[in-house]
Amino acid sequence: MSNPFFKNYGPFKLSKIINVLNIKIDNSLNDKEIHDIKDLVSSTENDITFFHSKKYKDAANKTKASFCLTTDVLKKELPMNCSALVVENVLVSTSKISSIFYPDSVNDNFDETAISINDTPFNDKVCFGKNVLIGMNVSIGNNCKIGHNTIIENNVVIGDDCYVGSNNIIRNTIIKNNVKILDNCTIGKHGFGFFPVKDKNIRYPHIGIVLIEDNCEIGCGATIDRGSMSNTIIGKNTFLDNQIHIAHNVKIGENTIIAGQVGIAGSSIIGNNVKIGGQAGISGHLKIGNNVEIGGGSGVIRDIPDNTKVMGYPAKNIREFLRNNKWYTKQL
Repeated sequence: MSNPFFKNYGPFKLSKIINVLNIKIDNSLNDKEIHDIKDLVSSTENDITFFHSKKYKDAANKTKASFCLTTDVLKKELPMNCSALVVENVLVSTSKISSIFYPDSVNDNFDETAISINDTPFNDKVCFGKNVLIGMNVSIGNNCKIGHNTIIENNVVIGDDCYVGSNNIIRNTIIKNNVKILDNCTIGKHGFGFFPVKDKNIRYPHIGIVLIEDNCEIGCGATIDRGSMSNTIIGKNTFLDNQIHIAHNVKIGENTIIAGQVGIAGSSIIGNNVKIGGQAGISGHLKIGNNVEIGGGSGVIRDIPDNTKVMGYPAKNIREFLRNNKWYTKQL
């Protein structure tokens, strides 16, 4: 993943990484330079990646990373070009190494650099309401409007013809053209990423961003977390209703419609032309295919193939649900 906002403080010698992890490897590798930490798919030579679950076996087989944080059981799935660094807890180790490369991503406090839009070059370019604040490293396109009490914090790109309503907080986000964001949204903060270790929880850095493609609409009260090791993406022409939560690393395809109070847990992938009914919940690390319809109030706990309609908890094929719940059909 190429991060446009957070500074990469690498490269680092492998010996430094080994010291942080407190593990032992072949001393001949100590002087090897590591340029970045990335996920299995986007890693290239001289990168370090991580592999913690059999679910990602196919990606692990094809990774181009030089080194991989993994377990003794999973290391056999790595290709010859990738040396395993066996650790006790892969995700905790990944957090430690991410903090070395991207220390600026750990702090997610409010943006102390934000100033009144009246004191920025956008004063004569943007139509804005009262009490609008703008942080550092912000770009705003042509013909944009920003509502009252909105804070565009550091590291935000807003394209042309965009509308950002009132009482929003946005950071670490790229917004393409003709996007409409209604009121009371929080976009680009870190996700709910913790590792329980003994008597404390360790938060891991979120070095990704939020990317909202062209012609999207984000409803009131939506929260969209930035990615941890990859980006959170809202595809073109996708509309989100009010009070929706999109967790870190979620990728939503094009032309998708999601009704109110839906929650999508981290790292799930939603296909194109998907319709999700209100108050549905989708567990993490799932793949929802193209042209899928998910009924309101459903609980999705496994992958759903293309062109499928599901409903219920756990969500099942709509025909099976209706056959087993005849009381429901009587209400229709």
